[in-house]
Amino acid sequence: MDPSLGSRRAVLHGAFDPDSFFRSSLAELKADGRYRTFLELERRAGAFPLADVPGRQDSVVVWCSNDYLGMGQHPVVLNAMHEAIDRVGTGAGGTRNISGNTRDHVLLERELADLHGKEAALVFATGYVTNEAALSTLAGLIPGCIVYSDALNHASMIAGIRHSKAEKRIFRHNDVGDLERLMAADDPARPKLVCFESVYSMDADVGPIKAICDVAEHYSAMTYLDEVHAVGLYGERGAGVAEREGQMHRLTVIQGTLGKAFGCGGGYIAASALLIDFVRSHAPGFIFTTSMPPAVAAAARASVAHLKASSTERQSHQKIVADVKSRLKEAGVPVMPSETHLVPVFVGDAHLVRRISDELLEQHGIYIQPINYPTVPRGTERLRITPTPLHTGEQVEHLVEAVVSVFQSHGLSIGQAA
Repeated sequence: MDPSLGSRRAVLHGAFDPDSFFRSSLAELKADGRYRTFLELERRAGAFPLADVPGRQDSVVVWCSNDYLGMGQHPVVLNAMHEAIDRVGTGAGGTRNISGNTRDHVLLERELADLHGKEAALVFATGYVTNEAALSTLAGLIPGCIVYSDALNHASMIAGIRHSKAEKRIFRHNDVGDLERLMAADDPARPKLVCFESVYSMDADVGPIKAICDVAEHYSAMTYLDEVHAVGLYGERGAGVAEREGQMHRLTVIQGTLGKAFGCGGGYIAASALLIDFVRSHAPGFIFTTSMPPAVAAAARASVAHLKASSTERQSHQKIVADVKSRLKEAGVPVMPSETHLVPVFVGDAHLVRRISDELLEQHGIYIQPINYPTVPRGTERLRITPTPLHTGEQVEHLVEAVVSVFQSHGLSIGQAA
């Protein structure tokens, strides 16, 4: 061993104290009001949206869950998972390539392909991994590909595009004219991929799917649509906004999640059989990841199949969302504009939004997680309320009264919508 190696290590250790670095970085987050705390919740099976919090005698009402329809507690979904556990056990036991490709995975992918009117689908561990793996593979391996990305695309899409190392162009949010300007300036012979979302979860607006498809087709570009906040909730069979607007057939790739309206976990893409086979064969985020537990796949398939056949949950959901928006606005709460099921309430200060969230929980038994930078721009911090069909009229009344009370206690203006 080189005798100088130990001394060099000592010098390096003396020059950099990792604990001091971590402590300083976390202190900056706290000073900026961006330090995130995780509330320990135990959801009550059969009593959603109620949950228990350790150390608290009374249950809390969850008003920020992405289990938009309460399908995580639906008997059809629970029974499918119980049956699968009894049949095959818990984990898959390996990657899809090495012993982890079960009948439940295959049937789920067929269900999802049918949902979106595509030839095939591919299931991933999470929605984030789906976007990162699919986009990095497609944009990274298609020679000369240029990616056009909406300015407000999700972090997982940004990560996938960045990891692809493909050339990228950022177009202004939902600005089809800006997209067309960028595409017109590029070599018409180069492959192109337009990436955007249907429902943008923080601003609660909707992407212009038809107009973007029009531009993409004019420039022979592929399209990649993230429908994670829309699947299960929109369209005749719950396939998302693209189904509602009759545009599914025009999209090259539709990406979705099983962890929100479907109430389970995992993500997926649906596309042509060739594209799915290409991603399956090349994406490290798929190849080297232990596959989804079969019981989760079975539960997700049951949820998707149920919501394809039933519109009851969607209709009830839309009704209570409209009611919550109306009641909050009538009470003068600064509800931000929303075209969707998401109800953002403007606060505009990182420290204040945290205090409001804490007081809603401690004083009123209402849990709404604060949303701050980098999820939203500084100065636009907010609460994001997500009503579900399982919230009661009494719980809506309680929510409105509590929000008004806490806002007034902090001297916030009540009476003018944002």
